[in-house]
Amino acid sequence: MARQVIDALDKKILQLIQSDARIPFLEVARACNVSGAAIHQRIQKLTSLGIIKGSQFIIDPEKIGYETCAYVGLYLKNPEKFDTVVEKLRQIPEVTECHYTTGGFDMFIKIFAHNNHHLLNIIHDKLQPLGLSRSETIVSFNAVIDRQLPIDFSDQPATDDSQSL
Repeated sequence: MARQVIDALDKKILQLIQSDARIPFLEVARACNVSGAAIHQRIQKLTSLGIIKGSQFIIDPEKIGYETCAYVGLYLKNPEKFDTVVEKLRQIPEVTECHYTTGGFDMFIKIFAHNNHHLLNIIHDKLQPLGLSRSETIVSFNAVIDRQLPIDFSDQPATDDSQSL
């Protein structure tokens, strides 16, 4: 897939909305010295290209009773059942991420649980029945860095397969 070339205005818009997703378009327009309509069009284009994937409120899991965060490497008995397992993982609300990975794991997931006992129940009652040969769990004590990538494309080389906005 071709990488999109982002111009200076797009970068400025992305920086502003990344730092505050609730910033009014008119305020973004003023900061960028363009019209509100221009900002609206740029946001629509960035969204349609998949550069912006929406906006959301971020809820702190700990504040709503999920005190344990764990990463679990899964080894499947039958790796050819990968797609079926992913669909079943989608049905487990405590699973918030699932990744295809290199290395020994067939997949790597992120789970939030109320406590260690709840985590054990999720692993035993919800994950093991999916056809695991085994799993490896790492409990996170605290996320000391949790951020999106900064909007700074100055270090990216130009490519011939790029498309301009």
